[in-house]
This record gives sequence, C-alpha cells and structure tokens, in this order.
Amino acid sequence: MFFKKIILNIGICTGFLAGEVSLSVVSAGAHEWDMPAHFHVVNNGFDYTRRDIMIPMRDGVKLHTVILLPKNVRSAPILLTRTPYDADQMAHNQHSSHMDVALYGYDNMSDVVTEGGYIRVLQDVRGKYGSGGDYVMQKPLAAPKPGGTDESTDAYDTIDWLVKNLPQSNGRVGLLGISYDGFLVLMGLVNPHPALKVAVPMNAMVDGWRGDDWFHNGAFREQMLPYLYEQGATHANSEIWWSAHYDDYDTYMNAGSAGGVGNARGMQQIGFYRNLLAHPAYDNFWQAQAVDKIMARQSVHVPTMLVHSLWDQEDIYGTMATYYAMKPHDSQGDMLHLVIGPWFHGGEIRKGAQLGTIEFGSDTGVYFRQQILAPFLASALWGKSAQTPPVVAFVTGENRWESLPAWPLVNLDSPPKTADMTAAALRPDHKLIFTKQVGPLNASVAYVSDPARPVPYRHRPILAMDGAGSTWHNWLVDDQREASGRTDVAAFVSDVLQAPLTVRGQPYVHLKAAISGTDVDFVVKVIDVYPDEVADQPELGGYQLMVSADIFRGRYRNGLAKPEAVPANIPQMYSFYLPLANHTFLEGHRVMVQVQSSWFPLYDRNPQTFVDNIFLAQPEAYKAMTVQLYEDESRVDLPVVNRMGATP
Repeated sequence: MFFKKIILNIGICTGFLAGEVSLSVVSAGAHEWDMPAHFHVVNNGFDYTRRDIMIPMRDGVKLHTVILLPKNVRSAPILLTRTPYDADQMAHNQHSSHMDVALYGYDNMSDVVTEGGYIRVLQDVRGKYGSGGDYVMQKPLAAPKPGGTDESTDAYDTIDWLVKNLPQSNGRVGLLGISYDGFLVLMGLVNPHPALKVAVPMNAMVDGWRGDDWFHNGAFREQMLPYLYEQGATHANSEIWWSAHYDDYDTYMNAGSAGGVGNARGMQQIGFYRNLLAHPAYDNFWQAQAVDKIMARQSVHVPTMLVHSLWDQEDIYGTMATYYAMKPHDSQGDMLHLVIGPWFHGGEIRKGAQLGTIEFGSDTGVYFRQQILAPFLASALWGKSAQTPPVVAFVTGENRWESLPAWPLVNLDSPPKTADMTAAALRPDHKLIFTKQVGPLNASVAYVSDPARPVPYRHRPILAMDGAGSTWHNWLVDDQREASGRTDVAAFVSDVLQAPLTVRGQPYVHLKAAISGTDVDFVVKVIDVYPDEVADQPELGGYQLMVSADIFRGRYRNGLAKPEAVPANIPQMYSFYLPLANHTFLEGHRVMVQVQSSWFPLYDRNPQTFVDNIFLAQPEAYKAMTVQLYEDESRVDLPVVNRMGATP
C-alpha cells in the first residue's frame, strides 16, 4: 500500500522559508524512522536563552551548570544557586518560553530574578544529577592543602569561570539559596571570590546535631530518614522510600528503633547513615562541620542577608546561630542583615498571607521579596540606592513588621542573664506564674511516659512528609489541644492577660525532674492560648498555638558530647534554649507551657533505659516510667519586652 507523508513547515526548522508548505511522497518499500538521530530544540520565541555547561573545578571534576540569559541581556549581574536538588528541573519546571514561568516552582524567586534583569545560574553539586565527582552530605571544609576541594572552593571556581566566560555579565555575582542551598551559600562566604558581592542564605542547614535536620539536642529526627534514603542512595534520587503503612506513626512504631527503620531498608550502604549511627553524641564529627562555628572564624566582607522563619519545621536553629556567630565580626556594622518572618521552611518565597489556620493580615512573602530582598540585591549587584535596615522582623500576634538596629546576641552554650528574662514558673496546680523571682516550693507534678504509646507530634494519621495530602510544612502551627488533654503531658496555663505581652528572643528552659528510669527526653512548648471565642475567625476559639518549642535528650544534661545515664529517682536539672520567638500574646489570651517526654515519630523514642546507642536499642530496653517535675526550680525564662522594646 502506498502512503503519503505530509510535512507542514511553519518556518521554524533550519533550511525552510517561513510559511512554506512542502509535500513529499514516500514510495512503497521505503522507510524513515519517526525519531531523528538528534532532535534540535527550536526556541526562537523564548524571552531567554538556556545554556548547559560543564564547568571544570580545580581538580578536574566538572559540575553541571544551567545558565539562563534574558533576551538581549547586556552587562547584567549573575544570581547563582548551587544545589543538590537537580539544577535541570529547577531551570525549566514548567517548560515555558517565559523565563519567569520556567523558573517558578523550585525557584519561586522568579519575580525577583526576572523583574531584576538578572542572569540566573543553577548548578548541581558534586555527585548529584548532572555533575561529576562524589557526593558527600554537607561536605565539610577540606584541610588546607594544594588541590583540596570542598563546597567553598567549588563556589569560588564556579564564580571565577562565570565572570570570565559570560560577556553578558557585569562581573558581579550574588549567591542565594534555601535550606541545603543556603548551607552552600554560607560555604561560598569562606574565602570568597572577589566577584561575590552579595549573599542571601535562607533557612540554611547549619548544625545538624544542635537543632537542624538530623538531631535536636541529641534527639534524632527519624522522619528525615526518607530524605536521607532518597538523597544518599543514588546520584539522581532514583530510589524511592517505601512504606507499608498509611500512618507514619505505625511505620516507625512497628520498626522499633530508628536504626531498625533504616537497617530494614538497607541504609547501611549509605555513608551518611553510617555516620549517624556512629556519632549519636555531639562529638568532633558534628562540631567540626557546624557552620556557625566556621563563620565565627570569618570576617564579614560580603553584604549578607540571613533569613529566618519563625515556624521553620526543618532548620529552625541555623540562621540565628549563624547571626550570633557572624555579628561580632561585622566590623563595618553594615555588612550583616537579618530578616525574621512568619513562615515555614522556605515560606518566604511563596504566598505568605497565612500559615495553616493562622492569618497574618498581608502577604508577607511578597513583602519580603519586593520590599526587602529585591532592593538589597539591586544595591549590591546593580549599584542602585537602597537602605536595608540591619534587622527587619515580623511580630506575630500583632501582625506587623518592625525595623531594629540589631538583634540581641545570645551565647547558645551559656544560660541567659536572669536580669534579661521574665520567669514563667510552673506551679503544682498547673498554673503558670510570671515572676522575676522563683520562690522555693516542695510540690511536684507527675506523669507517666510510656514508649509503647508515645505522644504524637501532630494529629493522627500522620502522613509521610512528601506524601499526597501532607501538610508537613504547617505542623508547627497545629492546634495543641489534643496534647494538652493527654495524661502524659503536663500543661501549665496563666491567667487571662490584662495587657499584651511581647516575647522577643529565645526562651530558656529550666526543668528540675526526677525519673524512675535512667534516660529521658523533655519536650517543652510555649503556647499562645486564644480566647474561648474569636468573632472574626471562629475556628480559632480556644486555639493553642505553639510559639516556641523543642526537645532535649536527658543523657546530655551534663555535656552534649558525653552521654550519661540519669540516676533513677534523684532530681536532676535540665536546661536548654528554645527556638526564637517574636510574638505578642494579646490581651485576653493566655500563656501555656506544656511538658512531655516524647514527640513521635518526628523524633525517635527514648527507650528510657540508658543504652550506649539509642539507634540500636533493643525492644526490652523500652520501658514506661514516672516523670516528676519539681516546681521549686522548674520554669521557662521568657525574653519579655514591651512594645517599645524595653524590658518591663
């Protein structure tokens, strides 16, 4: 049978005139493959040009780099993001001819990038996706020696290549990124390239043991195992975490210890997983790679904007720790800036009018990008006039932005000065009393902590972090009423406030407790209790909003690097900082403190019997115990200020 092949050419293929129609008849017996040997992508209608480059590093390894050049761009700055999350996907998330649409999704700063006229560069780190070399999770700085490479040297070599090989640029480069990408920004500030003129690390991974992705004060965040599984098993994240339960609570309970979860999935093959199991305490492995300690040794020569989210469910520790470390080295006083917003992890580049049920009265994400970030970048990269305040912070509760000359510095290894704090004292009648002096009491409150029925960190069923229907990014604003009604949660609540109470800074926990076991975790939450009825938003009637909360593993009460068994039935002191709060408890609200000993399955269960390594705890070690809180010294010190910023 004869057939006809009609080729309709609209003028986009090389060698044909626009509008010309060509007909060809293929005779019987002839054959032509449907797929060409090489398909040439035609993008004449695009408002940008894309280039895929393999940039060589000093040791010869080449890193896959995607460059997006706006149409007719001339003498423009470069915005660079280095990432382990697939530069190719970030560069054409929606396969559009418009640069802002192509970038929207992973990037979500497309409004700043395209409206600012920047050249956008995205690069895969070593060993991930299109790049050569070997991947190391949060690769530590290399020892000083010729030819050594790390994320700092790779950032330097990348910037050096870009400014020498992109004639469309003005020779100025900005580094920006969120989370892991934010960690990579901070690494770029170590011995920075002269062309690096601005850095914006947002929600950066800084110290994975003290309070970011992997541990919080020694308690392991076992719901990060799926991330580690997919990120660490293959170059392109092609292996997908599997589960046999709809409710993650059941997934982790049935597996026993966190090590049991990982070992059952063959994670011993992944180097970083082996490191987790080998380093459960805050030893030199963790201390040497803590980025805040690294930044404390650097002078601040590059204008840097640190961005912190008040409800960051992943990296709530790092930004503030970095600010405290870097600020004393800001010798000029105008290099380091801090932005604090009412967001979840990365929420600053998304819509920011509300988080879960909590509304903020305006789109705080748009405000940050257009009124804070865009002018800051334009000043450093285009030379435009802009005055960015040293600190811009959103006050939740009141829902307003404020500008401050500085943020109070905190030494996270030492308790705060008592004079700077107001004690919220825990009382045996479950009352919370505000006082400058905590008087001696002999009473106590007790509860039973049972590893067989740990306190869920949110309402069940608990969906996988990245699963269908998951609201993982909202969990820090979940209503805490369900927890406050459990018998294994001790709740202390104040009288109704007769005037607003503003907390600005990091609360500090003092717990005096005796346990019948030999190890313990303490979860402490500072909560804003709404009035019984809220006229304009009825669902907030009686709502219990976490303002600041964290966990502490009791074996580290005498030192983070040296775990010790807790002596049974002998009162011990447990002291630790909670994450930053910048919140006003409004008149008519109440303040609550909740204390419990599990937060599952976000954090692994403490067996409550001291074992050398909780990752490997056996079933017989998990035992119920009584926890007794003594009110003579148990309190949460709050950094209370009035609306003018003075201590009351």
